[in-house]
Amino acid sequence: MLVLRLLNVVAPAYFLCISLVTFVLQIFLFIPSMFRDPSTTPLLSPALLHGALFLFLSANALGNYVLVIQSSPEDLGKDLNLGKGAEVVNWLDGSRSPGSALPSTHFCRLCARVTQRYDHHCFFTGNCIGSRNMRNFIMFCLYTSLACLDSLVAGMAYISATLSMSFADPLAFLTLLPHSISQFFSGALLSSEMFVILMLYLWLGIGLACAGFCCHQMLLILRGQTRYQVRKGMVVRARPWRENLQDVFGKRWLLGLLIPVLNAESDHHRQKEK
Repeated sequence: MLVLRLLNVVAPAYFLCISLVTFVLQIFLFIPSMFRDPSTTPLLSPALLHGALFLFLSANALGNYVLVIQSSPEDLGKDLNLGKGAEVVNWLDGSRSPGSALPSTHFCRLCARVTQRYDHHCFFTGNCIGSRNMRNFIMFCLYTSLACLDSLVAGMAYISATLSMSFADPLAFLTLLPHSISQFFSGALLSSEMFVILMLYLWLGIGLACAGFCCHQMLLILRGQTRYQVRKGMVVRARPWRENLQDVFGKRWLLGLLIPVLNAESDHHRQKEK
């Protein structure tokens, strides 16, 4: 448990550090050096267009990241009127926790709270993912993968121009790291260039991981399931996929694709309104 709590603190700091490094490299290195075209007007310059695209992707990724953190798990015990010191047995795993009487809830020991429609605990946000922040979490994964892809392409263009190498061969990227390590220790490669090469592989790994996780999460949403329900072997009631999507993304789904907005209200809130 101590290791998990430590990871819950270190992982968000690591993500923010990687985001800051990516922003600095893009704004102060890639864009000024790779997008120079004096013949174009300032409003249509490649540097401005690429910078606007990168800022759009980064703003959405960071904005949804903040919303995931702010949308904390719900303390359902306050609304169930269980009484002071009351405990309810979790019907899924038999554990005792405050306020876990409603279906699809789970008590997280790291958060010390109960989450409605619990999916998993995300260490990179330091928060549980449930009904209140599922949409923001998916948008965060989507825009993080796109920002990493954008940084990967810009970084490869920078390395190609700096080292006068071509990535036309599909194996060129795979052999780039071992070849660069040998050049770095022989003194033929600068530290800044080696750092950019290492960041290329980091962006590739983070981008593929976020894209894969986003696709897997969308498949579960279409089926009306969560990762926790699948892990516990819980059978859910079959519903049309459109209703499952609307439960997560709400009616303002198009707005959520363009700007970071709060998640759709949870099922628990809908039950209270009824």
